[in-house]
This record gives sequence, C-alpha cells and structure tokens, in this order.
Amino acid sequence: MSTRLLLIFSFILCLVTLMVACQKIMPSAPAEDELLDGPVEGLTYEQSQRFLLGDVAFNDEIFTPEKGLGPVFVATSCGSCHAGDGKGHPFTTLTRFGQTDETGNKFLHQGGPQLQNRAIPGYKPEQIPAGATFSKFTPPANTGLGFLELVSDADILAMADPNDEDNDGISGVPNYGHLVGYVVPLANAIPKGGKYIHRFGKKGAAYNLLHQTVNAYNQDIGITSSYDPIDVYTNLAIDPEISTQKVNDVVFYLQTLKAPIQRNQNDPAVQRGSLIFNQINCAGCHKPTLKTGSSPVAALSNTEFHPYTDLLLHDMGPGLDDGYTEGSAKTYEWRTPPLWGLGLSTNSQGGQYHLLHDGRAKSIEEAIQLHGGEATASRNKFTQLSGNEKNDLLKFLKSL
Repeated sequence: MSTRLLLIFSFILCLVTLMVACQKIMPSAPAEDELLDGPVEGLTYEQSQRFLLGDVAFNDEIFTPEKGLGPVFVATSCGSCHAGDGKGHPFTTLTRFGQTDETGNKFLHQGGPQLQNRAIPGYKPEQIPAGATFSKFTPPANTGLGFLELVSDADILAMADPNDEDNDGISGVPNYGHLVGYVVPLANAIPKGGKYIHRFGKKGAAYNLLHQTVNAYNQDIGITSSYDPIDVYTNLAIDPEISTQKVNDVVFYLQTLKAPIQRNQNDPAVQRGSLIFNQINCAGCHKPTLKTGSSPVAALSNTEFHPYTDLLLHDMGPGLDDGYTEGSAKTYEWRTPPLWGLGLSTNSQGGQYHLLHDGRAKSIEEAIQLHGGEATASRNKFTQLSGNEKNDLLKFLKSL
C-alpha cells in the first residue's frame, strides 16, 4: 500500500472512530413527549415567528436596574421561575398576603398582595406586615395554557355543582372577579353580578393570560407596562419599562405553547392506573377531557385536549387552609391544578417533586394523602387500594 493510500486509510479510520466515540459521549436529543416547551403544532409561519419572539422575551431576557428591575422584586426574569416551562422550585416560590375573605385585600397599601422579598442595592426588601395572613405559591408549569384560556364559561359552569346535587361530595365553583381595565372579556363570557369567571393561578384569580402576564411582570419583577404603569414600590404611575408589543408577544408565546404529551399510553400498568383513577373518582375534579372554543389561532380552535382539571375551586379541607385567599375564593378553596405534565415535574424541580400549592408534598402519594375536604372520599379510596393498584395509579399519573 502506498504512503498516500495509507494516510487516507488512517484518516478515515480516525474519523470513523471519532464519530463512534461522539455517539457514545453525546446524548441523543430528548423525545418530544419528554419536553414541556415547544409550540403547538399547526402554527403559520407568522405565528411561529411571533412564538419565537415571545420565547426569547420569556426565557432569555434578564432584567437589571438599568432595564427597570425592582426596586423591589422576586425574580429577574420569567424563565427563572419556570425552567423549561415547568413547575417552580421552593427557591422560586412566591408569597402572597393580606386577604382573608371575599371582601378584598386589606394590605394593598403595605405592599400586598405579593411579597417582593428581594431588592436592588440601596433599597430594602418587603416584609409581611403584622397581622397579615399569607400563603406560599410555587410557580406552575406553563404548557397548554392557551387551551385552558379557550374553555367556554358555559363548559366551566356545566362542571360546577355548588349544591352537590349529584351527592358525590364534590361541589366545585368558579372564582368570580371584576375585570381590570385593560382586559377585554372573552366572546363567550357569562358574567354574574358584574363579575367574570377567572381561571388562572392557584386560586383561579387571574382572568386570562394577558392579566396573568402583566401581573407577573409587575409583581414578580417590578416591571411596569402600558397595561399596568403602577410601580409596586412607590405605588405611583411611571413610564412603561417594557414595550406593549413585547408583553403581547409573551402572551402569545404562553397561548401557543404545546400541551404536554402523555407517555407510555400502551403500557398495561398505565392503562390499569387510568381505570383506577376514574374508579376512585379523581376525575370528579381532575376532568380528563375539555374542549376549546373558536380562536384566531387555528391550531387551538375547537379541539379536545386532556388537562385533568375542571378550572373550578374546591374545598380542600383544613390541612390546606392557609388563611389567605384571592377573588371570591374561600381560604380553604383551591383551583384544581391540571395534572398534564406531572410526570415531568421533577425535571424543573431539582430531581424531586414539590407538589400542591406551596410545594409541601415531596411525592405524588404524599400529595394525594394531603387532600381533604371534597377530595376526602377519593383519598380514602386511594388508601384502601392494594400495593399493586397504587403502583398502577402512580404509574399512570407519572405518564401524564
């Protein structure tokens, strides 16, 4: 063999060896059902571009004092509380304070409803005022929110049962509240006494994703916008610190994030667990299937989806009563959290579950055992399951 051919052969051998080594070292890209972030399928080119703009604003923009941060705040970016669009961690948990009943927050003049526990140099972070009740709120996952926003009021009311007329022990109710000035009611809204059904947040106190986003910029980061120009520190109107277009892009991003994809649907244990979920009436509150109304985003319009929530408030018993509330909710009432994405929660929570409204439950089973009030019967039925049945149910929940 000539020297030239020998060199060529050696080069090819080295190249093949390197490629094999890289395949062993570099992990393959995660499957789509292992990720919470990413757009819903079917966006147009223009919608995809807008999604990307919102993605950058949500996940990449870090606020500094020069960009308007603070002077008191909780976080410096949206993504820092929602890593990979997943659930938050105890380190990113928020504190809300000042409201004990439906008559409203009595501590707005002292920084309520949210504690800004950090401050830029030269300022002091807030402290909870004496006499104010409070609750910890772990940031939720963001995915699939656009579908939830489009559930009609009629469908939500059809799931409500305030007088428990079917005698199943479950009597969910909506959280009604007044609209803030910049929010336009949805076309299918059904008001009651001048108030509208709200559906986002631990207590269901935010009306839509614009309301939720504007509040988050203002209360979490101390960033004013044209929608809410009131500075949380001075309580005075100041110039907007973020453009209206950027806020709207973030709202569109949240509206068009894909819904979590269930995994291992053909696993017999997962299928058995799904049956058990229904048999012990977890589905009484965690409704498996909802549908959207019409939307200018065709990918979201008139479609069924599977969030495992009814968007209603339920009495969860004294064990989960923190003495704090929002809107028309009682202190012991909490909005049913969607279960989709539950199995991927540990990816953004440091490898361990931090469940319920404040992250106190360190496993799915512990979260179930802490259910009370309207969920007592289902909790007791779970306790009575055999070991194998519990394992099947937990495997199903982790597949969501």
